[in-house]
Amino acid sequence: MKSEQERRATDTQIERAAEIILEAEYPIALTGAGMSVESGIPPFRGPGGLWTKYGEPPMNGFQRFMENPKKAWEERLSSRNDELYKPLTEAKPNPGHLALAELEHLGILRFVITQNIDDLHRQAGQKSMAEIHGNWKLIRCLECGLRFRREQIDLTELPPKCPECGGLMKSDTVSFGEPIPADMLRLCAEHSAQADLVIVAGTSATVYPAAGFALEVKERGGALVEVNLYQSELTGICDVSLRGGSAEILPRLARAIAAIRKKRGS
Repeated sequence: MKSEQERRATDTQIERAAEIILEAEYPIALTGAGMSVESGIPPFRGPGGLWTKYGEPPMNGFQRFMENPKKAWEERLSSRNDELYKPLTEAKPNPGHLALAELEHLGILRFVITQNIDDLHRQAGQKSMAEIHGNWKLIRCLECGLRFRREQIDLTELPPKCPECGGLMKSDTVSFGEPIPADMLRLCAEHSAQADLVIVAGTSATVYPAAGFALEVKERGGALVEVNLYQSELTGICDVSLRGGSAEILPRLARAIAAIRKKRGS
């Protein structure tokens, strides 16, 4: 059995992935919980996960919200300092987040689809992106779809009303039983339709609809570059699978891309 050190991506694998990315015309990225974990945020599922420890939220969470929005808001505000929210407030973007933002700045990475709600891609400077499961720092109007920072919304009267249309507002994070917001799905579909490569980082790409966008690109003949600590169900169809954490591998990948571009004089 190979040691952890032996399983880590080699420089040759990194360079191969960098070449493939540079050959692509429209690279995008799909990121998941593995990147959040590397910033100190516990996962929801699996050993040590919050849901494993405390139980999963109700599967009809959105329906319960709609039945009594005032009560749902009161419960949410009373739990802002619990074990879930404390790590979110303390987390900072790790080198993996910064590397993806740098690749966007260099004009290479066109779009990021993230399944994470932690706001860390935004904090790292990512501009073109979709938070498909929402953002814990935002409040969304269920009528017009506009999003606001918490400090922009008056929470003295619950449930809050949208300052633009007067509609009912809830946390932007997508609850069980709640449809993925249409604007996020539209953005993901538009960019994945143009993509010919997906960097899949920190996720096994098994949660839909996010996973479907990466698989669509592969089915059209595009390339997949995986960055993950462990093998996943996706590994077998990836063009390159880079073993290691996103915080380590993505900066190495960004440096390799920059070095190749410099060598080419581009």
